[in-house]
Amino acid sequence: MSSVSSKIQEVFNEPGCGKNQNKSEKERKKGCTKQLQPGGAAGGCAFDGAKIALQPITDVAHLVHGPIACEGNSWDNRGSKSSGSALWRTGFTTDINETDVVFGGEKRLFKSVKEIIDKYDPPAVFVYQTCVPAMIGDDIEAVCKAASKKFNKPVIPVNSPGFVGPKNLGNKLAGEAILDHVIGTEEPEYTTPYDINIIGEYNLSGELWQVKPLLDELGIRILCCISGDGRYKDLASSHRAKAAMMVCSKSMINIARKMEERYEIPFFEGSFYGIEDTSEALREISRLLIERGADPELMERTEALIKREETRAYAAIEPYKARLTGKKVLLITGGVKSWSVVAALQEAGLEIVGTSVKKSTKEDKEKIKELMGEDAHMIDDMRPRDMYKMLKDAKADIMLSGGRSQFIALKAKMPWLDINQERHHAYMGYVGMVELVHEIDKALFNPVWDQVRKPAPWEETTWEQRADAAIAAEAAALAADPEKAREHRRATAVCKCKSVNRGAIEDAILTQSLATVEAVVAATQAGTGCGSCSGKIANILERIDAWAPPANSTQQAAA
Repeated sequence: MSSVSSKIQEVFNEPGCGKNQNKSEKERKKGCTKQLQPGGAAGGCAFDGAKIALQPITDVAHLVHGPIACEGNSWDNRGSKSSGSALWRTGFTTDINETDVVFGGEKRLFKSVKEIIDKYDPPAVFVYQTCVPAMIGDDIEAVCKAASKKFNKPVIPVNSPGFVGPKNLGNKLAGEAILDHVIGTEEPEYTTPYDINIIGEYNLSGELWQVKPLLDELGIRILCCISGDGRYKDLASSHRAKAAMMVCSKSMINIARKMEERYEIPFFEGSFYGIEDTSEALREISRLLIERGADPELMERTEALIKREETRAYAAIEPYKARLTGKKVLLITGGVKSWSVVAALQEAGLEIVGTSVKKSTKEDKEKIKELMGEDAHMIDDMRPRDMYKMLKDAKADIMLSGGRSQFIALKAKMPWLDINQERHHAYMGYVGMVELVHEIDKALFNPVWDQVRKPAPWEETTWEQRADAAIAAEAAALAADPEKAREHRRATAVCKCKSVNRGAIEDAILTQSLATVEAVVAATQAGTGCGSCSGKIANILERIDAWAPPANSTQQAAA
């Protein structure tokens, strides 16, 4: 586990990470996550994140070293598409048992690698470490090294047992694995001044294929997409690209930064969601390529293509605007989609009443403010009850989120559209924007909503009315009893990583006269885990006049 620990520490100190830019050296060394207990990751673990990041590499065998449940929980949990090999759709696992726990599972792992190579002959085998073999001491790096030498085939260790942290850490550990063992190990058949890498794009529902024809028309070649619809040889030779686009900095910023550092490949963070963002991404790709030696005439062709495609896209969404203008959207997602999808929706005349920033970087939040104004309603961690109330009170007409939140919208009898990785529609590029508007229109104006909102004739009061009454009664009780409302507010959890509630933060602010987020973090340790609660701390500081007692009562309490 020593090599895993060193890699985790390296990832924690990643200078390109938005959260690290506001941390001291001491805070970075503590890491960006609360360490999980073995077996307690419940699916949102480092192993799961590593498998998500690398499984879209379609022609390699992905072998999970661990119990079969780990492979069962991680297999096919993203709707990635392949234009070639289907080997990535086959689940491979060593399925270790009690005997392996006692005597070790390294021999079983070696035999499994041999069986895969004999039967499928893939260009490489990726081996994923999980909790149980990591705890009993199986050295997958040694086994992979021996198997590579024996079978003359790359066998890549992905050392990310689930208990070391959450999915985002696993994404980065997967990136470290391919940086150490894959990227730069082969040479492309040829190179051009128009070769690029796209990093952090997974080809969900075939989205990459909505952008690739645009790049093909401009003569720009995607040397490698890391990792959507990827191929091992393309990944191994991706160090020869002239430029790179970072689609989701939250997951693979370490790949983009280290490839710039090692191979002098400049990169930028962009988005292909929305008409204007797609245009800006194409311009930036062309600009970087021209800087690296491409013909300056590329920019003229890019502008001509943008003008043509924007005209088509705006014409296609125009019929929907009259129906959609003014409709309110609650966006529960995160990361790059917290701002890129906002821009896309605004182009269709939709109003965003709130967007979640649970997995967003500081740069993501700044972009949200640019799009929605300084008063943008950014949600750090909205409770299901609050989502339900927002929809029921007609503060939003539709919710866009992942599959786990859909039942809240359905209970509120409000339209919902999947915007996360499980979706079945591609929303990237100009044609994807038109598809997104079309799907929103279908969801909003589906006649089923008029039917399900009608009360059943045999019910005097519906369960929704009873639930609303209970919520209203709770709110009234708190409004009638200021002390009870104060206790309720102070008991609210702010930092789940460090188990810090709002009361502890309020007390620290008042007793120590704290005025900045950094000062509160230093005093309470809130925000020293994943960092996602820094926005909540800032809100508490901004609203101090609303909750702080008068100065004289504070002095009396202190006395």
